[in-house]
Amino acid sequence: MFRHTGIKRTNVHNISLASLLCLTAGLVNVSGFIAFSVLTTNVTGHVAVFAEKLAMGDFATARVVSLWMFSFLLGAFVSSFIINQVTRIRFAYVIPILTEIIILNVIAIYGNKYNNTLSETELFAGSLLFAMGMQNALVSMISGSVVRTTHLTGMFTDLGIELAAILKQEKSEVSFLRQRIMLRLTIIFFFFLGGIMGGYLFKTLQYYTFFIPSAILSVALIYDVFQVKFLWFWRKIK
Repeated sequence: MFRHTGIKRTNVHNISLASLLCLTAGLVNVSGFIAFSVLTTNVTGHVAVFAEKLAMGDFATARVVSLWMFSFLLGAFVSSFIINQVTRIRFAYVIPILTEIIILNVIAIYGNKYNNTLSETELFAGSLLFAMGMQNALVSMISGSVVRTTHLTGMFTDLGIELAAILKQEKSEVSFLRQRIMLRLTIIFFFFLGGIMGGYLFKTLQYYTFFIPSAILSVALIYDVFQVKFLWFWRKIK
């Protein structure tokens, strides 16, 4: 799911990646919004708020929003830098995912001490935006920019284009378009599902809800790493 890139990557790999990480992103987005009143998986809304606050002369709020946008950018940069630079480690993606898991666990543990102060909101929301920036860059690089897990604007646009295209394409291209449409629908469905789960679970679990996406990422990482280890060991003994 994580380790296959380039020509080795199949639509099944992308579907698996989209299912788990879109579920994670949906959970984080809704849980983060309920907890901190901040959207934590994309920056589109923050750009609009930033522009509005600048126009109104509210520079204090504009500074906070700019910090959140920068946090997402920094997360994407760090994730991409690690994957590009750590060439001697076979599983370079492990580092960004472990970082995201740690951030989610820290928020789950210390979130109950959140007192709704501006500095705490900056820290907690900024940390989630950083983590989601890391995840989005990681998934984009692994899938060759086919899968985006943290926002849906591009997915709905691509889905609309591909639904229109399938009506006029030759039969030889219909199969490929169907695969792409199924991938878009998977991304949208699991993001929505994660959001619903996040909203429902936060009512009872409160900040411990962030343990759920952390667990999902942990299981996916362990499965991916140990599956490769098993295959490597099997080839050796054969």
